[in-house]
Amino acid sequence: MKKIAVFASGSGTNAENIVRYFANNQHVTVALVVSNNPQAGVHARVNQLGIPSMTFTNKEWAEGDEIVKILAACQVDWIVLAGFLKMIPETILNAYPGRIINIHPALLPKHGGQGMYGMRVHESVVAAGDTESGITIHYINEKYDEGQQIFQARCPVWPSDTPDDVAAKVHALEYKHYPKVIESLLSTL
Repeated sequence: MKKIAVFASGSGTNAENIVRYFANNQHVTVALVVSNNPQAGVHARVNQLGIPSMTFTNKEWAEGDEIVKILAACQVDWIVLAGFLKMIPETILNAYPGRIINIHPALLPKHGGQGMYGMRVHESVVAAGDTESGITIHYINEKYDEGQQIFQARCPVWPSDTPDDVAAKVHALEYKHYPKVIESLLSTL
């Protein structure tokens, strides 16, 4: 059985979707959820589903050693980012080489990089006049949103769409595809 840790900073809708998707899976399970925000809604969401969650301080995060120890104690094989806003420190990158993935709410390389998350991305898509948006699932490296791409799914952006409209379309793609891509990726190993 492959064990994953989900890293999340916010409300946790994607984390909850992933936990629910793998709830009865015989090959993949969510071992824990990690956050940098003690007030994040993700804690309540996953705790109600029986998944433990923990928050790390900025210092613990920057050093990374304590996090790696906890992940190892939980026998975590892979890390899945779901709305996690911190750069992954080198200590964790080295402990999980090629085993950390992220979902970005746009078609990378457009609308990516530091500070491009949440509604900022959808506002950027609308402001640019893009005719499509979507999701990009990719491996993590030492730079924001520049890791090797694994999967993209697209949705149209109409001239009348607001950033909220684009967000709704992108969220639907996230919920539909992210757990399936995780499952597919881990089943090939």
